[in-house]
Amino acid sequence: MDVKRLVHSILFLVSAAVFFMGSGLAGYAESEGSRTTVKAPELTGGTGWLNTDRPVYIKELKGKIVLLDFWTYCCINCMHVLPDLERLEAKYPDELVVIGVHSAKFTNEKESDSIRQAILRYGIEHPVVNDSQFRIWRSYGVQAWPTMVLINPEGYIAHVVSGEGQYELLDKAISALISEFSAAGKIDRAPLGFALEKHKEPDTALSFPSKVLVSSDRLFISDSNHNRIVVADLDGNIVDVIGSGEAGASDGAFQDSTFNKPQGMSLDGKYLYVADTENHLIRRCHLEARTVETVAGTGQQARGFSGGRNALQTPLSSPWDLVIVNDKLYIAMAGTHQIWDMDLKDGDVRPYAGSGWERRIDGSLMESAFAQPSGITTDGKRLFVADSETSSIRSIDLGKNGGVETIVGLDLFEFGDRDGKEREVRLQHPLGVLFYDGKLYVADTYNHKIKIVDPQDKTSKTLLGSGRPGSKDGASPRFFEPGGLAISGDRLYIADTNNHAIRVAHLSTKLVSTLTLKGLAPPGEDSAEFPTETVVFAGRRLGTDSDGKLILDIVFPPSYKLTEGAPLEYEIEPCHEKLLEFAESDRSVSTITPKLPIEIPFRTSDVVASCRLKIKLMLNYCKDDSG
Repeated sequence: MDVKRLVHSILFLVSAAVFFMGSGLAGYAESEGSRTTVKAPELTGGTGWLNTDRPVYIKELKGKIVLLDFWTYCCINCMHVLPDLERLEAKYPDELVVIGVHSAKFTNEKESDSIRQAILRYGIEHPVVNDSQFRIWRSYGVQAWPTMVLINPEGYIAHVVSGEGQYELLDKAISALISEFSAAGKIDRAPLGFALEKHKEPDTALSFPSKVLVSSDRLFISDSNHNRIVVADLDGNIVDVIGSGEAGASDGAFQDSTFNKPQGMSLDGKYLYVADTENHLIRRCHLEARTVETVAGTGQQARGFSGGRNALQTPLSSPWDLVIVNDKLYIAMAGTHQIWDMDLKDGDVRPYAGSGWERRIDGSLMESAFAQPSGITTDGKRLFVADSETSSIRSIDLGKNGGVETIVGLDLFEFGDRDGKEREVRLQHPLGVLFYDGKLYVADTYNHKIKIVDPQDKTSKTLLGSGRPGSKDGASPRFFEPGGLAISGDRLYIADTNNHAIRVAHLSTKLVSTLTLKGLAPPGEDSAEFPTETVVFAGRRLGTDSDGKLILDIVFPPSYKLTEGAPLEYEIEPCHEKLLEFAESDRSVSTITPKLPIEIPFRTSDVVASCRLKIKLMLNYCKDDSG
């Protein structure tokens, strides 16, 4: 297991006891018989909270078992921990509270909005504190991503463990704590509710598209969070959809098959190969028969760096991108920090380059080292790799005596945004690379830019993007963590991941537009005539048996207004037990000339309880100058 490390303080683990030396927990240790206990420091010093409408403090969670997950969202090991946390949350829904402590590696990851996008992309449903200044990290003496800290119902640290693959250990520890503290009557099983980020997001036709591929007149899109592959023509007309949209690993017809966060793709005639990342599988899509089959992986994550022979009997670990050269499928195996290959004739799969240690080491194939390779392309003689955690672009010679070389970039903690030559170049967690016409087009993901790298001169220069996250077309475009690239003629297609969009750049003019995917809807929905959005607000405390007002206001984008003559309609769904009473005439209203804000009176009952109030609103708005 490879764990990224920072040197802040020293942490020792001996059996179930936890000892801290150096900075952090000095003064918190207390002795209780033969067991050393450490009071959990409070969760203060963060720069923002997400997935909750309020900060969450240890002192308020007495009676709960608390599991702190120290993570950074770029880290593949941290990603591998998330399914384990989800299993634990489902197994112990009333006793366990998981809190993510996001202590960022990369500059871009320090921004709360970037963390929010990661929460949505990974499907996280517990509170997360932005520990951008490492204050909580230091108070707990953490030195590795990921690290999990288990806190007992009295607020003392029970266990600390680093690295992925710790589900069984944590499960046993939580079960033991529940038994111990239940017997003493010290478990609080009252449910807690948090205002999750996902409830604030509208459905979109694409959800975090990660990679794109062009062949002839077709565009293939990994619609990753919709668990499907979208096939369109180059103008955005939908040709086909591969996958039902449900998360799973079922083979079969396009409409019945399932994926789990698919990423990179490679085309071999009538076959489309897909890196089914969170299933740890390689899938093959027969484009004529419209069927999907699994061709590599067991569905279980590999726990080592070495591979077997038969592809269907060999576990894989987060395959992220694919490219085919001479009947070999090369796999950017992000989870083991290696490049693997699969023989498409005999079906064998094995490591091709990289020792498995997370480093930037050039040299022979097996002595070299990568760090979470996430993009791969070829010129037919060499492989080019976007080595995301070292913020570098690497090359692998496919010749008989091939080896690994770094084109631009330095090492794990050397990153930034600087054009130039060789060692002076700085990238920030690039996820996509594409060879075209002698040059490498790079999705410099955390810099929100597209760059061109010359593999011969070892130079890098910015092609598109301001360096600031956003969504803007035209001559000064902005992107938000672009992850994949494809080229057809003069058009560069960009998977603009956090904008849920495919952007198109004309290479001759550098003008950027957003591709409209005609007729595409989220899974399970027909193409809607009007866009919809769900907004969830934080809860409010109201007095019992009293009057109040619901104020409905609308903030429009700049230069927009309500469309004159078009109706505004709203409908209020009453709470259960009649906790909020609205006049019948106020429950369903349609008006042509609304006056904003709209005030809707109500009265609360004398019952102390909670409920969710739902309002359905339909409105039409347009630009000021559009009539």
